Amino acid sequence: MRKIRIVKRQEPLGIGGSCLVLLSAIALSLLFSGLLLFFRGTPPLEGILTLFTGAFGSRWALEDSLLKAIPLFLCSLGVAVAFRLQIWNIGAEGQFALGSIGATWVALSFPDWPRAALLPAMIGAAIVAGGGWGFIPAFLRQRLKTNEIIVSLMMNYIAILLLEYLVYGVWKDPTSFGFPMTPSFSETAIVGKIGTTSINWGLAHCVILGVLVWGFFKYTRTGFELKACGDNVRAAKYARLPYDRLVFLVMFLSGALAGWAGFLEASATVNRLQPSIMVGYGYTAIVVAWLARLNPLSIGIASFLLAGLRVGGESLQLDLQVPAAFGGIIEGLILLTVLAGGLFTHYRIVYRRN
Repeated sequence: MRKIRIVKRQEPLGIGGSCLVLLSAIALSLLFSGLLLFFRGTPPLEGILTLFTGAFGSRWALEDSLLKAIPLFLCSLGVAVAFRLQIWNIGAEGQFALGSIGATWVALSFPDWPRAALLPAMIGAAIVAGGGWGFIPAFLRQRLKTNEIIVSLMMNYIAILLLEYLVYGVWKDPTSFGFPMTPSFSETAIVGKIGTTSINWGLAHCVILGVLVWGFFKYTRTGFELKACGDNVRAAKYARLPYDRLVFLVMFLSGALAGWAGFLEASATVNRLQPSIMVGYGYTAIVVAWLARLNPLSIGIASFLLAGLRVGGESLQLDLQVPAAFGGIIEGLILLTVLAGGLFTHYRIVYRRN
């Protein structure tokens, strides 16, 4: 009779082994997704092929996936900054909304400013609004000992309702035939497209910010302190590292990056503020950050793949009449299988005789 034991590895798996575990987990999630399609009466193979073809099978699909990956990447990068300190910011959705509101206020208040002044001002307003919204849960956590998960989550609803109040009320375009939206931004308030593609220059923002965050963690003293506090809070406090200051810093940076994403979505994609920009990027960012193990480069890859699932899910809905919620089901399956597969990175299964 054999006995199964789980034994901790002396050294974690290398890059090759980790990639194999990750690919196996994704393949398992797609297998489960195929079974769900089968039980629904949809041919599984045709459904999975439609999903990937709709996401990556044409230039239009690739551009659309990359376009949706831009705000998702910035929200995920912000979430990862907070998670690195083991501060659980679940409020990226609300911080995204506040960033779009701040950028819209500048765009509507100063439409005649030149582009060189207006776009930086919109970015600054988005950073202050999103970062300030993220600062509130940090302040309540450190001063009143509240739970940042609950506070940041509940503040999402306040932010979304504030956005709706503005577009249904004081900022509503009188020429919109009753639809809730602001007037269109002036030409100088719009982030342009790259060449003849539908991809905007927000892609360059993502590259620059991703490199800066990576360099911040790798080469700065504050980045080292942040990682040390995240690995062991009690030891960090014993070493007199500025834990309270770091909590405020990461929550502000996390909100600022999500707010930057809100600026890009309002300026580059929609060219105005309207409720339809709230499509759940802040919540999907949590999945992306965990899939990428909080690594900026991996976040870029995971953001593109998850954005592709959104685009492919739309193709499934149109071509095979699969419910729109199926894309969210696949996201959840991928997260569960990848997190479960992470067990084999640090542990191995051993069979022994009694």
